[in-house]
Amino acid sequence: MSYGTSVTLHKGFDEVVAAVRTALAEQGFGVLTEIDVQATMKAKLDVDMAPYLILGACNPPLAYRALTIDPSLGLLLPCNVVVRQADNGTTVEATDPVMLVAVSGNPALQPVADEAAEKLAFALAALTPPSRGSSTARAGHSM
Repeated sequence: MSYGTSVTLHKGFDEVVAAVRTALAEQGFGVLTEIDVQATMKAKLDVDMAPYLILGACNPPLAYRALTIDPSLGLLLPCNVVVRQADNGTTVEATDPVMLVAVSGNPALQPVADEAAEKLAFALAALTPPSRGSSTARAGHSM
């Protein structure tokens, strides 16, 4: 079972992070949390790893709708978006919000999850303009 959607860009890490923030904002998402996994692993375990950032993205209207349906859903929020340096470029991965329906067992969340999935898909698509042809995308769920 896939739990996300990803795209790999042939651009630098910092450039991709900035583009991801812009693409998320254009779809109504703000970044509530940011975890620099590379820095944390160095500080806590003294290990070196490639740049790896977890962005906790939230679309307030969608989050509010979901929380009014199921207040415990906060355990699964915000939607994580990972930006990580990969061997073949910089990979961006976004959680598939449709998983929330499966995990919660609450079908009333389906419309909210579908809308969130669509917005995240648009954000990832904005990172890979069709004219470039220099990126590859892999979808984990049909949106």
